[in-house]
Amino acid sequence: MTTYVGAVDQGTTSTRFMLFDHAGTEVGRHQLEHEQILPRPGWVEHNPVEIWERTRSVIQTTMNAHGLAPTDLAALGITNQRETTVVWNRRTGRPYHNAIVWQDTRTDRICSALDRDGRGELIRQKAGLPPATYFSAAKVQWILDNVPGARRDAEAGDALFGTTDSWLIWNLTGGVNGGVHATDVTNASRTMVMDLETLDWDDELLGLFGIPRAMLPAIRPSSDGAAYGGVAAPAAFAGIPITGVLGDQQAATFGQVCFAPGEAKNTYGTGNFLLLNTGTERVRSKNGLLTTVCYQIGTAPAVYALEGSIAVTGSAVQWLRDQLGIISGAAEIEALAREADDNGGVYFVPAFSGLFAPHWRSDARGAIVGLSRYNTNAHLARATLEAICYQTKDVADAMESDSGVHLDVLKVDGGVTVNNLCMQMQADILGVPVSRPVTAETTALGAAYAAGLAVGFWKDTDELRTNWRESRRWDPTWSVEQRAAGYIGWQKAVNRTLDWVEVD
Repeated sequence: MTTYVGAVDQGTTSTRFMLFDHAGTEVGRHQLEHEQILPRPGWVEHNPVEIWERTRSVIQTTMNAHGLAPTDLAALGITNQRETTVVWNRRTGRPYHNAIVWQDTRTDRICSALDRDGRGELIRQKAGLPPATYFSAAKVQWILDNVPGARRDAEAGDALFGTTDSWLIWNLTGGVNGGVHATDVTNASRTMVMDLETLDWDDELLGLFGIPRAMLPAIRPSSDGAAYGGVAAPAAFAGIPITGVLGDQQAATFGQVCFAPGEAKNTYGTGNFLLLNTGTERVRSKNGLLTTVCYQIGTAPAVYALEGSIAVTGSAVQWLRDQLGIISGAAEIEALAREADDNGGVYFVPAFSGLFAPHWRSDARGAIVGLSRYNTNAHLARATLEAICYQTKDVADAMESDSGVHLDVLKVDGGVTVNNLCMQMQADILGVPVSRPVTAETTALGAAYAAGLAVGFWKDTDELRTNWRESRRWDPTWSVEQRAAGYIGWQKAVNRTLDWVEVD
């Protein structure tokens, strides 16, 4: 009896496996963190083998804890950190290099050169993205140019590229013994080498980065009953069909049931990601946002989105914990921040990886400004939470300018949304209500929905809408004057971060 749908959520700091019933209710999970490898300033890496081992472990632990067999799951969905890049050998299964994470800035010279000589416009036109360190193609080029033997093997067809969804699909479906090399349209749209119109790899874009086409995974719909094969490993859970794959932010949009044009959500995780469904229309941004694929269900036309991507939000809280040691756990920041009535004049711009949307400034670096001897850890904690909210306002304003859509309410999800003070700050800074659903982990839920739709576990998207329920809403309390004054201070702080490093 197929009672549940499972979802692997392979994120930037951890991997989890979650089980959902027909009502979209979480019935089980297990989660494991993986190492953040920081070999140089601006470099961020993960060990792909560790990620695969963690994935196997969380699936096995969850299934065993609930006494489940493969026949208890109708389908498996996968969602993942999107632009993080893995290159591995198809014959040995071994990666050529650590995964280069989406936050990594080592490719700034490659991307700057593309913009200087005009090739960046081709990427914007075809892929909907600016040439930026964020995306995958330049990371692939760096590996091919810097790892001995990688380019030779790529040209011979032995080196494979994928974002972490492809790496997991390949391993789950057999690896060196016939593993499926595939990705979905949402992840492919984050590489800088997929044409948004054709939904296929583009030879002209591949040529800009010197990437052999043979490295690339097949591009499939996000929800498809036959595209991704079935689980082969772990052997105890062989046979579960993999039928849903979405990049994490698109998965959260799916989980928040934003299926109509004009519907939007904001996910608060390692970074923040605000997506607005634009339907089958590809809206070109004039204000620093990304045009991306939102999802594709089977043979239906692809649905597109405008996205505002913010690199560092929840990971700024992690920085306070791991690097500064002013909190011992992320949950402590709310109580610490409540010790101060306001930010005490302190602004923190966590531009650790430069500034993403809507600025796209790889020359920026993090700054804490406005300090005096009056200030305490509580003011810094409060400024960290405000930084999450102000960066969201930057993106929301750009999105309104591009789309003409004014948000009446902001749907939110992700780990940071358990912080009630932060969500109240978000409502105050934006000036609109903020709404959190009962299931805050909508990334995994969205992957489960995509997988379940493909096999008929759920009938259609209307049925998914009936599962969505609000848990809590925060209404704005700030005056218009208070909101304006706070934002002026934030904009001054952002300007202090610019031109900090030289980018050739």
